[in-house]
Amino acid sequence: MNNSSPFTTVFCLAGCLALAGCGNKFNPASGEAQQAQVTQTGDAGLISVQDPSQFPLVAAGRVDTPSKLDVTGSVFPDIDREVPVISLASGRVVDIRARLDDNVKKGQLLLKVQSPDISSAFNTYLKAVNDEQLANKAYVRAQDLFAHGAIAQAMLEQEQDTEDDAKADLAAAEQQLATLGVDKNHPSSVVNVYAPISGVIIAQNVTNAAAAGVTYSGSSTAFTIADLSVVWVICDVFENDLPQVRLGEDAQIRLSAIPGKVFTGRVSDIGPVLDPAIRTAKVRIEVPNSGAFRLGMYVTATLLSRDTVAHVVVPATAILHLHDRDWVFEPAGNNQFKRVEVTTGDMMPDNMQQVLSNIAPGQQVVRNVLELEATAEAQ
Repeated sequence: MNNSSPFTTVFCLAGCLALAGCGNKFNPASGEAQQAQVTQTGDAGLISVQDPSQFPLVAAGRVDTPSKLDVTGSVFPDIDREVPVISLASGRVVDIRARLDDNVKKGQLLLKVQSPDISSAFNTYLKAVNDEQLANKAYVRAQDLFAHGAIAQAMLEQEQDTEDDAKADLAAAEQQLATLGVDKNHPSSVVNVYAPISGVIIAQNVTNAAAAGVTYSGSSTAFTIADLSVVWVICDVFENDLPQVRLGEDAQIRLSAIPGKVFTGRVSDIGPVLDPAIRTAKVRIEVPNSGAFRLGMYVTATLLSRDTVAHVVVPATAILHLHDRDWVFEPAGNNQFKRVEVTTGDMMPDNMQQVLSNIAPGQQVVRNVLELEATAEAQ
């Protein structure tokens, strides 16, 4: 029965790696390679070697990096870029030229509505035209009579006021037709509804033969178009982490759908109200969108503070990953190396890795554990 402990297993593996890493030392006297010697000590955390120079060392460095806060969130449209498509004419939809999720351009025809409002508005316009013509004739006649002294100035002024009122009524009737989208010179009972902006249709409230407009459907909004060139990432940040978040700070966005790709955004709002159940506030990040972001996507955001934090870094090859734990080997004097468990952080440029615990800047460690492992496998 094997009674060896996990520490003994780690020690034995580390000893084997060290022995393999020593390689074969050349003996000039005999002309043969001399096998490096590794001696186990009573302390499972120490490894004794014959020639420590065979294990190159490197000094741990220090880098100042922005403090980070990892949060999760989802993608939403920018509400400032959401525009409803409104049918001011109430009636029946007779033709739909766009559907939910379609990309549309500004000015594109979206639907046609047959509306009794058009007939009523055009009838009002025709009456206004007739009234203005009649008022104009009366005013011209009053001017002629006044010039010949046949009427008083007060009567002339009254006819002028009637003419001005008729012109105002005519202008209002013309404006009503224009608002409904009707050409007064080519009237039709069908009104066209166009896209007010370019974007994606994210909501559709009408179908063919359905009612449109407030009078019949209860809502004037037929579609909702969103410009998704910029989207919002809404994240939940715990109450205790809020002091680390500042407006205008950068954020790194990662999508579950696109592993390894990092997008950049900016914190544009920190919610003033906490969720009483989970004690989080909503933090909004604005992200330029070239098409990768889809509404509702799950994302991970790393908020980067302007404040920096000092981190110790060593070459990634100096770290031994074993049984979900990380180790480095430090010189302990007397031809010995000490195994030290560490907590690793993010990878840095130039194949360097952060070490969050148990190592100070300038402290020396064995430079390349990976080469030791490769040597051990080769032997």
